[in-house]
Amino acid sequence: MMKNWRKKAAAIVALCTFALSLTAVSAKEDTAKEQLHVIFSHDIHSHLDSFRTSFKGKETDIGGMARMMTFIKKEKEEYPDTLLIDGGDFSMGTVYQMLYDTQAPELRMLGYLGYDATTLGNHEFDYRSQGLADMLKSAADSKDPLPAMVVCNVTWPEEPDEEQLLLQDAFSYYGVEPYIMVEKDGVKIALLGVFGKDALECAPTCALEFEDPVKAVKRTVKEIKEKEDADMIVCLSHSGTNKDSDKSEDEKLAKEVPDLDLILSGHTHTFLDEPIICGDTAIVSCGEYGEQIGSLNMVRKENGRWEVQDYRLVTMDKKIKEDPQVLNRLKSFSSVIDEQYLEPYGFTKDMVLAENPYSFSSANDLSEKKREHELGDLMADAFYYAAATKAEGTPPADVTVVPSGCVRDTFVSGPITAADVFKAYSLGIGPDGKAGYPLIGVYLTGEELRTAAEIDASISDYMKSARLYASGLSYTYNPRRMILNKVIRTQLVRQPDIPWQAGDGAVYEEIDDDKLYFVVADLYTGQMLGAVEKMSYGVLSVTPKDAQGNEIEDLESCILYDGSGSEIKAWEAIADYMQTFEKEKGERVVPAYYNELHDRKCVEDSSKPGDILKNPSKYAVIICTVATALIVVLVLVAVAVTRAVYRRRKGKR
Repeated sequence: MMKNWRKKAAAIVALCTFALSLTAVSAKEDTAKEQLHVIFSHDIHSHLDSFRTSFKGKETDIGGMARMMTFIKKEKEEYPDTLLIDGGDFSMGTVYQMLYDTQAPELRMLGYLGYDATTLGNHEFDYRSQGLADMLKSAADSKDPLPAMVVCNVTWPEEPDEEQLLLQDAFSYYGVEPYIMVEKDGVKIALLGVFGKDALECAPTCALEFEDPVKAVKRTVKEIKEKEDADMIVCLSHSGTNKDSDKSEDEKLAKEVPDLDLILSGHTHTFLDEPIICGDTAIVSCGEYGEQIGSLNMVRKENGRWEVQDYRLVTMDKKIKEDPQVLNRLKSFSSVIDEQYLEPYGFTKDMVLAENPYSFSSANDLSEKKREHELGDLMADAFYYAAATKAEGTPPADVTVVPSGCVRDTFVSGPITAADVFKAYSLGIGPDGKAGYPLIGVYLTGEELRTAAEIDASISDYMKSARLYASGLSYTYNPRRMILNKVIRTQLVRQPDIPWQAGDGAVYEEIDDDKLYFVVADLYTGQMLGAVEKMSYGVLSVTPKDAQGNEIEDLESCILYDGSGSEIKAWEAIADYMQTFEKEKGERVVPAYYNELHDRKCVEDSSKPGDILKNPSKYAVIICTVATALIVVLVLVAVAVTRAVYRRRKGKR
């Protein structure tokens, strides 16, 4: 009897132990389904190598896919089934983009690092339709692992034109989809991509049409919920956020489409130290160029939605070792860059052009500052020099202009290489199909030069890519004056020689409003003039003209060419200009001229009524006239209403 009891007790214990073990396994499975680790990036802009820059006020060596790979591998030791996602603009920013359409190094390296998906950014269109199509096909033909490409708001017309048909075929060849389903650690995730409104405004050569982002995402999310058994919905958005909530596209998206669990927000290069939370939707961003990579855990809440935990932006600095296999892979791309692309210009990737004893502030600072900037001065002077010494069949420039939106990086102290110069002014291609926007030369009236100064003084606070830095032009403004009326004085600056050699030889000349002046900028700047006109509701208009004053329809007809018939690239002009710098101890050195300012933008900050009201611009007159008319109308309406009320009351009596 005792033995039977013991046998029964042992059996009960065994069953309980077995049941508990099943419960434990089940609990572990449930826990796994309730968590997801995510690594994210966006706006890498071809920064596949590490690079020297000013990061958070300190010069440092940072970024690079070799460090990213080391970080990813370490994260996967703890979270093997990590979701890796990118928010677009993976291209355009370093010499690697020279291989964009032939070898697609950016996409192939994302695939090598193990990324699950990315989306298109506006700069993927910088190589125009043919370049984007070639890139997608080159990537697919490589047979390398590649990230999925998701974009849900492309609108294909029933009868596509030649460029749209080219891209439609390329999208199909690569396998671009509105969304994909992936499973990570038991969590079924729907990944969709969307192309933002401002991104489209910033892609002047884009031939595609896009549906309103909110409308397209709503429709796609509805389709996902109807067709898929998704635990989580993640949106890879190239739209961005903004301090002004009215302009913050991804915040609007989160509010309008509350079913989204996570929005990876690219395009605006925003560093979000904490996620933006809109209801049950988290918006995340990690900045630019792979300087920092985002890491987070998504944990499921009791209501079935998800919340972000352990969110951090991890700096890719020297503390993270570079993965040797990635470095070797990048070397194969680098050799092609030198042989096929840079040598015709007389450069190699690592060729030192000048030693820089100074440290120019960051490119972001360039867009923030309304006042003069040393880096802007140097680049504008380089354009001035190229137009005077290298361009064939054109006069010397009266004025050259560099907008901050085209300046992608700065020069820190130390050697400046050809790759550094290209990185600083790297956008686009010309009709020759080679990397870098070419310089163009157009004619503007003196009145339009004053308008350009007013654009900088009044509009660039709202459109920071329109901050202008010029050679040959000086203006003074009062920040306390009304919008479109801030500029007090505008003058030409005639340089007798290369600007940095001019010393005190500069001569100031009054501008003739009706005279035509020859102005040099890069092609992208000319293409974006329409955006400035739109921003100012048509009030500020600058129309490029030829030497006879006729409006120019095709800006590509204004490209500057050298004696061999080659396009003069903006980056090439800067590199050539540096080779005019004087040598010290056998090395060319950035002159002290560019360690100081030269009254190209002057501020007279005065609140005196006389200073605020004197010399009103025509725009101020128009605004005041309209405002006065509105006040008169309101007064007349108020008088009429008062009389009507009085008559009604009198009639009742």
